[in-house]
Amino acid sequence: MIDPWASSSVDYDKLVNQFGIQKFSDLINDVENPHRLMKRGVIFGHRDFDKVNNLINKKEDFAVVGGMMPSGQMHIGHKMVVDQLKWYQDKGAMLSILIADLESYAARDMSFEKARDIAVNEYLTNYIALGLNLEEDNVNVYLQSKNDTLRDLAFKASKKTNFNELKAIYGFNQSTNIAHIQAPLVQVADILLPQLEEFGGPKRVVVPVGVDQDPHIRLTRDIAHKLNDEYGFLPPSSTYHRFLTGLSGDKMSSSKPSTAIYLNEDSKTAAKKVKTAKTGGRESLKEQQELGGQVDNCVIYEMFVYHLIDDDKELEKIRHDCLDGSLRCGDCKAKASELMVEMFDEIHDRQDEAREIANNLI
Repeated sequence: MIDPWASSSVDYDKLVNQFGIQKFSDLINDVENPHRLMKRGVIFGHRDFDKVNNLINKKEDFAVVGGMMPSGQMHIGHKMVVDQLKWYQDKGAMLSILIADLESYAARDMSFEKARDIAVNEYLTNYIALGLNLEEDNVNVYLQSKNDTLRDLAFKASKKTNFNELKAIYGFNQSTNIAHIQAPLVQVADILLPQLEEFGGPKRVVVPVGVDQDPHIRLTRDIAHKLNDEYGFLPPSSTYHRFLTGLSGDKMSSSKPSTAIYLNEDSKTAAKKVKTAKTGGRESLKEQQELGGQVDNCVIYEMFVYHLIDDDKELEKIRHDCLDGSLRCGDCKAKASELMVEMFDEIHDRQDEAREIANNLI
């Protein structure tokens, strides 16, 4: 069972086999100008992405759904979702951005006022600073609590499932509060919303998520079939990305400052945190030179892969030099710190203007 509210370590291969997730590598050659996260295996799985990809290649209409549960600070692990949304927007997608304040109220006991403040000043501001254009006509940004159409759709979705089905997917028990049980049905409505007539009617929708969110995708696909006669809904597609490892080697988390680099931190703090990150280095320099580094267990190398290096050849050289022992961990950390400062300076240069735009969106 996958818990979308308390995910921890993940066996990606097991999930592919157990839940019928398809391997993204099987269709990467059909994707025109794939995102670097696709090429590098960070996006490792999908459900029916081939159907969306066909529309992208034909330059036909489709939608992408992204969102946030505003319960903490935005860190660089969240950035990879924004990078994907931007890729889809550049491909012509209708963009639907949900702010899951009902879910944060149910699962994190977050007030609606606080959730809106975090959504605007943390998430939407940084989404815009990272390059998303949220002012286009084919963009829909909304708070769950303020969207009557969404709540009506969630109510209809609730009629198409029962407690035993939700218990099987999420592990709910008799002590689970009803709001928490209702939250996944609101997410179903979030994912199906772009297919309503007011947004152009039924269309293919893709949802790029971490694999911990797959329970919501499976539930939505099931309910989409059950609502097909009334709405003509198509089951949503999805892609699944690996989690960015935290600085200490565990999953990066908003609630654990020691594991995360937050996007609102200043550049010097971000660079300093990079230098504390766990590497794949050996016990001694001599051992490093003889055996090579453990590049696949290195948080610094992962930062290069996910965020800091666009050039595949440059990345491959770093990997090669690490494995043959000629690259020292200190040199890698210095390079990563420098690149992190550049990235953060670019983000911070855009944040003031982005915050003004964000405040006018919801």
